[in-house]
Amino acid sequence: MLVLGRSQVEGLLETDALIDALATAMADLSAGRASAPDRVAALVPEREGLLAAMPGYVPSAAVLMSKLVSLFPHNAGTPLPTHQAVIMVFDPDTGEPTALLDGTAITAARTAACSALSARLLAREDATVLAVLGTGAQARSHAHAISRVRPIRQIRVAGRDPAKAAALAVELSEALDADVRAAPTYAAALDGADIAAATTHCREPVIRLPWLTPGVHVTSVGYNPDGREIDDATIAQALVCVESRQAALAPFPAGSNDLLVPIRDGHITADHVHAELGELVSGTKPGRTSPGQITLYKSVGVAVQDAAAAALVVAAARERTVGEEITLR
Repeated sequence: MLVLGRSQVEGLLETDALIDALATAMADLSAGRASAPDRVAALVPEREGLLAAMPGYVPSAAVLMSKLVSLFPHNAGTPLPTHQAVIMVFDPDTGEPTALLDGTAITAARTAACSALSARLLAREDATVLAVLGTGAQARSHAHAISRVRPIRQIRVAGRDPAKAAALAVELSEALDADVRAAPTYAAALDGADIAAATTHCREPVIRLPWLTPGVHVTSVGYNPDGREIDDATIAQALVCVESRQAALAPFPAGSNDLLVPIRDGHITADHVHAELGELVSGTKPGRTSPGQITLYKSVGVAVQDAAAAALVVAAARERTVGEEITLR
């Protein structure tokens, strides 16, 4: 069995290849070719946390796997990530377990890469200013991934802790060919931004319509058990896209409060969800229709994303010589 830790997974997973693989996986999911049942979760209410199981099968990638992921938002600001996971890969012909992978790195990479895919599909071609809301692992991953699909020249980082925003800005400025700066508020970061990546656990919306510039593309990946990242006005005005309607509109915690609450309160209906990413990839649904249109990708995470990433990791590992970097057990 192939057993790979976090640093090994990170070394094997290439962002551009992952974005392309996710496009295929999302198209397969929307067309019914892939299998990704609703995730199930054991709740830990005293910590506002959960442990979720996410099985998935993507025939085009010849991958069958399941992820176990814990989501503990109170880990924010501590040495531990809010998302921690393991992924078990099985032979799709025999059901034999073949690989055990660190899922924390895969979750961070595939979430950001799918946001980058949404930007490739929906953001304006001339988008150069990126607002990153949040200062954790997803904020970092989103800055890197979105810079792969649009000519980002300026990045504004904002978070609840100005010191952490400043530190992340310094880190990103050393890694990316862009002018990276910390913004004092979420509103300041969003002012004039062409793309906004919300990666927070805030209870109050960090994306508000008065703060947005016409034509912005918004990605939202935060898990907010008692709140939302996006206000009702933005949801109502935006062209809304998701990975899976079934997943996004499932009862919380599987689905998204950002969509479920405005539906409950009568601001939108379920039909307001315009498209799945896979429908945009395949061309069965249109994307942006005007330069000034606000577009929004709301992510809840689906197993085919993890499956696509796991397939790339396993394939890359198998191609390498067994040695110090890759351990077969």
